[in-house]
Amino acid sequence: MSINKGIKPTLIKDYGTEHPINQTKIYLIDLLSKYGFDAIEGPEVETEEYNFDMLNIKKTHPARQMHDTFYAQQKSYVLRTHTSPVQIRAMISNNPPFSFISGGKVYRKDDDATHLPMFHQLEGIHIEKNVSFAQLKDLIYKIIYDLFGTNVEVRFRPSYFPFTEPSAEVDIKSDNGAWLEILGCGIVNPIVLNNCNINSMDFSGLAFGLGIERIAMLKYGVNDIRDFYKSNLDFLKQFSWKFFTSIYYDS
Repeated sequence: MSINKGIKPTLIKDYGTEHPINQTKIYLIDLLSKYGFDAIEGPEVETEEYNFDMLNIKKTHPARQMHDTFYAQQKSYVLRTHTSPVQIRAMISNNPPFSFISGGKVYRKDDDATHLPMFHQLEGIHIEKNVSFAQLKDLIYKIIYDLFGTNVEVRFRPSYFPFTEPSAEVDIKSDNGAWLEILGCGIVNPIVLNNCNINSMDFSGLAFGLGIERIAMLKYGVNDIRDFYKSNLDFLKQFSWKFFTSIYYDS
C-alpha cells in the first residue's frame, strides 16, 4: 500500500478557552489590582488556627462542626472554608499599610443548585490608619458598578461576621425586582488585627468577600451552579473571552 505524502491531514482548529469560573476570577483580580490590591495565594489545607482561631471564630461556632467542615488528621487540619487564612498569613508577615486579595478554591459540606462542596472565593483586605466604613462602601460600589453597570440598585444590610465589626451583606436588585445577595464586607475586627500583631489602636482595615461562582451565575444567567462542572462542552463553549468581555463592557 502506497502513501501519498503530498496529502496533509485536515487540522480542526477548535481552540480551547479559559473556564468561565477562571475567566471571572481573572477579571476580578485584574479589576481590584487597579485599586491597588496585590494578589496573593496560600495553602488549601489549613490548620484550625489560621482557618478559625486567628479570625475570632470561636470553638462553639457552627462553622467548626463536622457537618460543615472537611477535617483531616483527627481535626488537626481542614480544607480551608474561605480564603481568609491567606490574608491572615499575609498580615502576619507584612507591615501596614497594605492591600491584598486572595482568590481560589474553598470547601464546605454543601451541595445543591446554588452551593457546591468545592467552590471559588475572592477576598480582599486593606489595612492602614483611619480606615472608615465610608471607604469600604465606596470600594464596594465601584466593584458592583463595574460588574453590573451604574444603573443597578444596591443595598447594604447589617450582618454579623466574627472577623469584622461592623459587618454588612450587600444585595443588588435583579430585573424581576428580587434582591440578590452579592457579597459580605465589614471593618476588620480589632481582635483579628491584634492576633496578627498589628496594633489596633494605630491601624484599622476593611475587608470583603464574594463567591466567584455567584458572580459568574449572575453575569452569565446560569441558574444551577453545578452546570459549570459537568464538563459539557456545548455548555462551556458559550463562554469565550469575547463573550465574557462583552457582557462586562457592554453592560
